[in-house]
Amino acid sequence: MSDSSQPGKLSEDGRPEAAFWFAHAETVPPHVHPLGHLVHAASGVLSLITDDGAWIAPPNRVAWVPAGAEHRHRAHGVTDMRVVYLSEDAAVGLPSGPAVLAASALAREALLAITTSARRSEVARSHLRAVIVDEVASAPEQPLHLPEPRDARLRRVVRRVERDLTEPVSLAGLAAWSGVGERTLTRLFRQETGMGYRQWRLQLRVHRALVLLAGGQSVTDVAAACGWATTSQFIDQFSPLVGMTPGAYRRAASAVPRN
Repeated sequence: MSDSSQPGKLSEDGRPEAAFWFAHAETVPPHVHPLGHLVHAASGVLSLITDDGAWIAPPNRVAWVPAGAEHRHRAHGVTDMRVVYLSEDAAVGLPSGPAVLAASALAREALLAITTSARRSEVARSHLRAVIVDEVASAPEQPLHLPEPRDARLRRVVRRVERDLTEPVSLAGLAAWSGVGERTLTRLFRQETGMGYRQWRLQLRVHRALVLLAGGQSVTDVAAACGWATTSQFIDQFSPLVGMTPGAYRRAASAVPRN
């Protein structure tokens, strides 16, 4: 990781903003910040991972991490991570737990501006932070969270599905394989993930696709690897969740950011 500061600390000149470069697949170990913070991938893609699951933050999204929430990051593709730390007062209106929020063009421009090395007055930086918070606080939470189940039976089933997304295994098939009744699995998926099995599996496939596309794989190859029968079906199911087509996402993930 190359940066002007260390995770969780202010930049060298004391600003509560920072920029970090990550190599592909580089990770930051679990840690906690005393301040809540917004995280934006100006290029590449970031995973935000907690005990409750994983969130994916592509370039048109911003990840929010509340103060005191233990978390870690993983980069997918060479990633330019921009971080803006917020006081408790400034964070009013943002979710109480980790989340991924839509980032408008204005929010992205403000995030890039405030995290560059350009000298700005504290008044100017305060205005930029206010713009960023106003923009993301008014945006709906995005369905890019993959909850981590805590029930041992469901965790075993989840690991089974994760091993091979090309196999369209049904809930009935999982019940037979695991020895856990189909009705019980249905209940566990709802209780533990907030989703039915089919929706959860779609989320899993989209998460995997986000990672593979950021790594440079073609849209066609990713569609096949994640179990879509056709590329067009992949595009139709991916685009509403991510807010862009797989091809546009792949280009955005590999774009060279401005300084």
